[in-house]
Amino acid sequence: MNCEQYREAIAADPSFDGGAGHLSECAACQEYRSEMQRLDQTISRALALDVPQLQVPDLPELDTENVVSLSSRRMTPPVWTAMAATVVLAAFIGFRFIGSGIEYESLAEEVLAHVDHEPAALRISNIAVTDERLSSVVPANVATMDHSAGLITYAQSCEIGGHTVPHLVIQGERGPVTILLMPEETVDEAQSLTGDNVTGVILPVGDGSIAILGDSDERLEKIEAQVLNSISWST
Repeated sequence: MNCEQYREAIAADPSFDGGAGHLSECAACQEYRSEMQRLDQTISRALALDVPQLQVPDLPELDTENVVSLSSRRMTPPVWTAMAATVVLAAFIGFRFIGSGIEYESLAEEVLAHVDHEPAALRISNIAVTDERLSSVVPANVATMDHSAGLITYAQSCEIGGHTVPHLVIQGERGPVTILLMPEETVDEAQSLTGDNVTGVILPVGDGSIAILGDSDERLEKIEAQVLNSISWST
């Protein structure tokens, strides 16, 4: 099992322990596993709902002489609590699904939100993704790209503006730098990006665009030139 295979497995299931042999020899994957398990614990704590016991109000007395009696079973407090927990959990899950389809006011806003939602991608590493992985995320019918942009340590297919786009991370001087290749997102001119502790730009490239974001102290001009020289759209 190589690094790429192990990280895909642990990302799908943080409790995965089938790569013990690889893990014992790879410090980078040990750190990645710890990060994924911490993230999994954070999510588990967020879903640990504390639902208070509901109080059933006193009902007014009814005139039962003209009421047909139906067999029924009183719901005990634990049943009410379980039902309440189910409703709350369903509402929470529904909210998350609705939130995943949120519409952004601009491409810049969506790019910043996307980077915020994938913190696991921004890890310091000296292990490059394989050529096979890079070519699967940046297929030939989208673009051609080589490793001259820098040390590419993350490659994943993501969604921006309803389109599947390559999400890459290279290692800059100050830390990881995010690159989003968006061949179907056209911008008329360069757009600055400013978020919490990050800065960046969306550059018009042919009929598409490329977003580059890094630490606020990162010198992106050099990386911009490297990226533009390393990639060309296939259409």
